[in-house]
Amino acid sequence: MDYVKAFLVGGIICALVQILMEKTKLLPGRIMVLLVVSGAVLSAVGLYEPFVEFAGAGASVPLLGFGNVLMKGVKEAVDKEGFLGLFQGGFKAGAVGCSAALIFGYIASLLTSSKMKK
Repeated sequence: MDYVKAFLVGGIICALVQILMEKTKLLPGRIMVLLVVSGAVLSAVGLYEPFVEFAGAGASVPLLGFGNVLMKGVKEAVDKEGFLGLFQGGFKAGAVGCSAALIFGYIASLLTSSKMKK
């Protein structure tokens, strides 16, 4: 049942984003920023953790989950380091995901013969 919930919630998030892309003039970059900020805000007000407990990977994998990870990192760093935690917490929390995306993207570019759009 966990897989079904994750699939449905992740699918609903993706469908809502697709509708947002089709019905508005927002560029994809702005929509991605909107998702990350939304995840951070939901985390700050305490609504994201119950959502993740219900949906599992369907809520933690999309960009909303990245915003949640950044916010959790900032909260922990501020508790430990004080004001400087505002600047270093998000970097520490998001470093693994960003590094993995860069490394696997590079490996994929080596294994495939991608071409520029014309």
